[in-house]
Amino acid sequence: MSGDTLPMHLAQDGPSESYEDLLSQWSDLESGLGMLLAVPDNVDSFHQKVRQYDRWMQDLLEQDADTALYLLFQMAGTSIAGYSTTHSLVCAALCHIIALELQLPSAQRDSLVAAALTMNISMTALQDELAEQTTRPSVEQQTNIDAHSVKSCMLLARVGIKDELWLAIVASHHENLPLTLPGSVPDPVLRLTHILQVIDRYAAMISPRRSRPGRSVTDSLRAVISASQGRHDDVAQALVRHVGLCPPGTYVRLDNQDLAVVLRRTAQLNQPLVASLIDPRGEPFPHPRLRNIALGEQRIQAAVPSDAVKLMINHAVMISVARSQQPRGF
Repeated sequence: MSGDTLPMHLAQDGPSESYEDLLSQWSDLESGLGMLLAVPDNVDSFHQKVRQYDRWMQDLLEQDADTALYLLFQMAGTSIAGYSTTHSLVCAALCHIIALELQLPSAQRDSLVAAALTMNISMTALQDELAEQTTRPSVEQQTNIDAHSVKSCMLLARVGIKDELWLAIVASHHENLPLTLPGSVPDPVLRLTHILQVIDRYAAMISPRRSRPGRSVTDSLRAVISASQGRHDDVAQALVRHVGLCPPGTYVRLDNQDLAVVLRRTAQLNQPLVASLIDPRGEPFPHPRLRNIALGEQRIQAAVPSDAVKLMINHAVMISVARSQQPRGF
């Protein structure tokens, strides 16, 4: 199918049943997590509920990693509504991926992902408000932003969280961490907090606000690496190795000047399967055209931010075709 337009029956008939089910599950997961984060004091067995959402997320990632990434990066890059919950879910999924790539002990992985899901729990409503406003934070808002790490830790302890590693990561996820020497074995709190900080910055940069567009994934990755102050950062490297330079769900400009969306990763970091959406004149293709970069069908010139694509995408078509290719799991 490489180089062809997408099949007419996919473009006309709407979402397949499997696509509808997958999208519905991600939507239900995000909605349920949103309620959990909005009213934690009213949730019975809060700890168990977080673990349930974690397992649900893992199941969806394991079904088809590329489709999961496509949906996650689309959520992160194209929507402001419900920003806080979306950001937490994207961070948790990426932390899970990095934890597997770095072969973290399962207990550390669990604490890291739980911290990613709940790191901003004391400012869920405020974070949504900030994403929508075009002005700088007020003095009161800034005070709450500055205190949210400690307040989130205290809130989690109040609702029954006793996992000290989870609490410590949340409490320190905005602190300036000390540099560690090459080859040294960092304290687990420092190690896991650093992972969350890298993921948090990366996901925040690609996400738009009302006050600014999101950055491209490559610009975001460069900024994360730059923040490492010149040291080798295995977290950023793991992101590149396993999520890719241009992950599924993000946008790229090809060397023929097409604008395309990335559908699936391949074994080569910068040679994914993409679908051209907009031609060099700025006109949408009647039917998106598949380009297998790994087979030499065009090259990626640059990643572009999501606001560069002024087009409503039929995700049913994209995911149906992407899932017809050989999936790459985690």
